[in-house]
Amino acid sequence: MSAPEEKRYYQYSRYLKELFGQKVYKVTLDAGFSCPNRDGAISSGGCIFCDASGSFSCAHDNKLSIKEQLHIGIENQRKRFGAQKFISYLQAYTNTYGSIEHLEKVYSQALSHEDVVGISIGTRPDCVDEDKISLILSYSKDYETWIEYGLQSSNDETLRFINRGHTVKDFIHAVEMTKNKGIKICAHVILGLPNETNKDALNTARLLASLGVDGVKIHLLCVLKNTKLEQMYNNNEISLLSKNEYVEVVCDFLEELPPSMTIHRLAGNGLKKILVAPRWLSDKFEVLTAIDDELEKRESYQGKNFSSCIPGG
Repeated sequence: MSAPEEKRYYQYSRYLKELFGQKVYKVTLDAGFSCPNRDGAISSGGCIFCDASGSFSCAHDNKLSIKEQLHIGIENQRKRFGAQKFISYLQAYTNTYGSIEHLEKVYSQALSHEDVVGISIGTRPDCVDEDKISLILSYSKDYETWIEYGLQSSNDETLRFINRGHTVKDFIHAVEMTKNKGIKICAHVILGLPNETNKDALNTARLLASLGVDGVKIHLLCVLKNTKLEQMYNNNEISLLSKNEYVEVVCDFLEELPPSMTIHRLAGNGLKKILVAPRWLSDKFEVLTAIDDELEKRESYQGKNFSSCIPGG
């Protein structure tokens, strides 16, 4: 049986296709930024789940210039998918962690190819200010412009446990500084964090719904090599969600979100070479199929419970 054309949730890929009339592909870039949670500006060691690549999922050598990475990424996706339009995704580490002059140079290079139609900037909510937002806003007139804020959880105790180095209040402040200015906001969250329950996950979903962010990228807590989390996992200090548990909480999460919020990711397989656990995450297609099946079984969809998580709903 062929898969339905439309999912029971609003895929980011569908949003881009509706906007540009064709499929648009992200090209991941490493601009060589650091992170204040690793270099000692906030704390040392970084988040317990973050490996040395800074959550960078591509194999580029960051010694290459942004233009070189962009050219290679575009040509690879042309050959593989016949792609024609692209969004530059500054992914590794904290891509607003620098001077305005440096940021402008990096962003301009990321937009230097004629077939790039947008830019997405991954960062921390405590690493933006009005000047940086104004710079990013300047690109929104000509390009689809996103900023991706790592929240991970709406529980401050969890954020302290995973050594995030920022608070939920920092995230709310960043969103309020950014929204309604022409920059779209994607929030990153992690499900299955240590000591969190499904109630915590739903609280995170409801926070995003109440703030009116434009998109969300949902991750499963996974253990990567050479991380603090790996040490904790090997010492039996934490437990991970099973596939069935993850599917259940993802569907619960989706039901709380407004139907217009774009879903950028529901499962990521990370880099298989450095994935320690859970091994079932390696089959991303199987996980996504299980989510589709669960939503169909429930006769449910994104936004089913949305009215219950807004004031007066």
